[in-house]
Amino acid sequence: MAIDEKSLTKGEVRKLAALRKSVGDEIGDEAFTKWLKNKPAIVAAKVDPIAMKLEEAIGRFAKDKSFKLGLYGYTIKKSKGKGARGFIAVKNEKPS
Repeated sequence: MAIDEKSLTKGEVRKLAALRKSVGDEIGDEAFTKWLKNKPAIVAAKVDPIAMKLEEAIGRFAKDKSFKLGLYGYTIKKSKGKGARGFIAVKNEKPS
């Protein structure tokens, strides 16, 4: 059975090549197909609750044409230090 290497990820191609090099082509292909069948399914990425809250907070500006974040966006930081309150938003500039 031929393995379609174009449909594999970079890591899977490396694993296949290592198996072929260590135990030979036939046994390596057989071991790789068994490994591929038993490989766990990709787990969906966790949703970041803070990112969701930020999306909700600025989501009301989605259709507002005057609200522009610019090409490089903004960095939002929580204030630190004695007496600090709230958040700081800094516009990201183009790197020189």
